[in-house]
Amino acid sequence: MTIVRESFYIDGTWVSATSGATLTVTTSGSGEPYATVPEGTVDEANRAVDAAAAAFTSWSRTTPAERAEFLQRIADQLAQRSDEIALTIAHEVGMPLALAKGIQVGLPTATFADNARRTRDFTWEEVVGNSLLVREPVGVVVAITPWNYPLHQIANKVAAALGAGCTVVLKPSEVAPINAFLLADIIDDVGLPHGVFNLITGVGSVVGEALVAHPRTDMVSFTGSTRAGKRVMQIAAEMVKRVSLELGGKSANVILPDADLSRAIPDGVFKCYLNSGQTCSALTRMVVPRSRLAEIEDLAVNAAANLAPADPVSGSSLLGPLVSAAQLQRVRDYITTGVNEGARLLCGGVTPPAGLENGYYVTPTIFSDVSNDMTIAREEIFGPVLCLIPYDTKEEAIAIANDSSYGLAGGVWAGTDEEALEVARQLRTGQVEINGGAFNVVAPFGGYKQSGVGRELGQYGFEEFLEVKAIQRP
Repeated sequence: MTIVRESFYIDGTWVSATSGATLTVTTSGSGEPYATVPEGTVDEANRAVDAAAAAFTSWSRTTPAERAEFLQRIADQLAQRSDEIALTIAHEVGMPLALAKGIQVGLPTATFADNARRTRDFTWEEVVGNSLLVREPVGVVVAITPWNYPLHQIANKVAAALGAGCTVVLKPSEVAPINAFLLADIIDDVGLPHGVFNLITGVGSVVGEALVAHPRTDMVSFTGSTRAGKRVMQIAAEMVKRVSLELGGKSANVILPDADLSRAIPDGVFKCYLNSGQTCSALTRMVVPRSRLAEIEDLAVNAAANLAPADPVSGSSLLGPLVSAAQLQRVRDYITTGVNEGARLLCGGVTPPAGLENGYYVTPTIFSDVSNDMTIAREEIFGPVLCLIPYDTKEEAIAIANDSSYGLAGGVWAGTDEEALEVARQLRTGQVEINGGAFNVVAPFGGYKQSGVGRELGQYGFEEFLEVKAIQRP
């Protein structure tokens, strides 16, 4: 049965869409229709911003304790509805249920709870000399979010903005929007004041651009492609609006010669393939010592073989399909390009996995003898495609890792943490994990170069939504 959502959440109520046009969401495992959502118009986008602007004065004057209470209640309801939300995202995005509950729902739940604590405990004022420094909310925030970790990216923006005292208009990706409607249901249930949170769906070229261009929008927080991020920045620059961008990545995973390959290589393959490679911070370039290339190739192929894809809802694999037919074709085109440019295909390719001809599945793919000037090493593929790039010296490995227009994430494996840390300090990227270090939901996330501007999560993500006022006293 297809899910049908016919209304937008504007000014504290569900408002029927006016155009009658809809957008279809498919289920990644089969390609069949899963849901429809309304396609918003410029007028509806403007109405959502106006509602947020009208609500800002009263919301910004609430106490931090009041705002923290709302955030905690949202976190509690996300936890209570985690099974339902995880199933929704498994259908929309294709992340297997075994992972979706912990990652796609667990991370946003933790983020709302962290921002509740942060709002309550934050130092809102301090004295510097004869000045009183006051942190104040930036104003009306437009949050435009992607489909790959849809609720996680929503929470990164919405939780921090609400805690800071901002009001929000959310435009989720039309590819995976149903989880955003579930969040709006929860926000309505907890009784957030009218206009503080607003939800509208539609295409970026219409609704997204209208939200960014609206004169009452004070800040845009965008996660998506670098191309779209540049467009957001261009529009926002016309009115000198604050912009926070979390964009693409082509992250390098540097394997040093003395690393424990039995741990490093399977970990690196999984970090590349998580969410079927649809992760902006995926470690898609494995920079490996040429002297151990054959050994690494065998370990990588074996690790990929253990991640055979399966249906994300009914299957037991940790690897599911891609999100859409368009994404499937994009990844296949990149695989073909890799072969044509001379990379050596170790496993995978464009042929769909046996028995999974329906849906958007790609066989886990590994290329070796990749040079860093090849297309598959330069451009973000967003699929389960790993590039093995050999090097001869540590200095060359660092140079290869840094030779990218992106700088979002990275990894280093070495015989000791001290050696890994020494290399990590030289990587021009926003996050680096060493020897398999785990993702930290309260550490700042964001990139160098064309991977973005600003940070999300934790203290630094919270402060993105604040202005600093200096009041000089006699």
